Amino acid sequence: MNSTAVQTETTSKSKGGFPALLALAISAFGIGTTEFVPVGLLSSLASDLNISITLAGLLISGYAMGVAFGAPVLTALTNKMNRKTLLLLLMVVFIAGNMVAAISTSFTLLLIARFITAFSHGVFFSIGATIAADLVPEHKRASAIAFMFTGLTVATVTGVPLGTFIGQTFGWRATFWAVALLGVVAIIASAILVPKNLKEAPPSSLKDQFKIIKNGRLLLAFAITALGYGGTFVAFTYLAPILEDVTGYAPKSVSWILLGYGIAVAIGNTIGGKAADKNPTKALFWMFVVQAVILVILTFTAPFKIAGTVTIFLLGLLAFMNVPGLQVYVVKLAERYVPSAVNVASAINIAAFNLGIAIGASVGGLIVDSIGIIHTPWIGGVMVFGAVLLTAWSAALEKRTI
Repeated sequence: MNSTAVQTETTSKSKGGFPALLALAISAFGIGTTEFVPVGLLSSLASDLNISITLAGLLISGYAMGVAFGAPVLTALTNKMNRKTLLLLLMVVFIAGNMVAAISTSFTLLLIARFITAFSHGVFFSIGATIAADLVPEHKRASAIAFMFTGLTVATVTGVPLGTFIGQTFGWRATFWAVALLGVVAIIASAILVPKNLKEAPPSSLKDQFKIIKNGRLLLAFAITALGYGGTFVAFTYLAPILEDVTGYAPKSVSWILLGYGIAVAIGNTIGGKAADKNPTKALFWMFVVQAVILVILTFTAPFKIAGTVTIFLLGLLAFMNVPGLQVYVVKLAERYVPSAVNVASAINIAAFNLGIAIGASVGGLIVDSIGIIHTPWIGGVMVFGAVLLTAWSAALEKRTI
């Protein structure tokens, strides 16, 4: 291809890329909102369905398990599908799942709806990142992927507190109807703005997954992801009940605190991405150390409004700061050890994030039922400290291979 053709293609990608990226970001916003919005609605959900707070927590861990199992398997099984067709199909599943959640009359049906909705999550982020990268010139790929993921960040900043507000004002079913409507907006945007002639995804298969799960270095990285990211969810899953029952906030105030938490998440993501550019393992090690300390501190500050709120803001700053570094580190390892399956490794790491959420939420439920909700933060800190040790081990192995 001559330089003129390359320049023409680059110009074409630059012009057509932004609208399509916007469509992907809208979809990411909807998916991010539906994953975490039950955090602010646990108390009302439990009350309306006449179940315990712990059982209601399964709406978060069950969703996470759906992503964990669905992401790597469905990414491989749908690899030969046209990517735009797959993108639209995923949003159909997303809309249907949230509509079923909205009309659920029992906890069982609501849990099934959440689990099915989760299937769209993992595959979307697996293929969404590669689509975003192909929409722009090569030197802008990282920025394109980051732009798509801003939808997820914005969901934490505005989608979750807004969904909590809607649920507390009009009932939790209204929140799921609103999220389903978001899915309709996303599918229309994708149908109009995402081009049909997307480059085909590189071949990957279930066989590639077995190559990855047999690699010790990658397994160690996945374990770091699950523990380091998931540890926060021991407490975060029950953040609304902590704020209401321990700190003493009125339910209406919870959505405002979640907004502050979301702003902290957005700041933390930005800092985390820059910090992990040069040396991911070193950056991750110190992020996890501070994160573990903040979780332990929250156990002691939660009963006090000012101190507790400040600590929760700091927790938001740290809780998602590790995400860019974890994803970059896994991709680097996959490129080194299993170069034929980088996309699948990325999908499995998304599964590891959600496995961590499921473990954290489940452990939190056990703690709430046994020794009390106030103990969830420090036990989450212990889980994150496990990631500190594994990161130190991985860094040591890194030095040996240099």
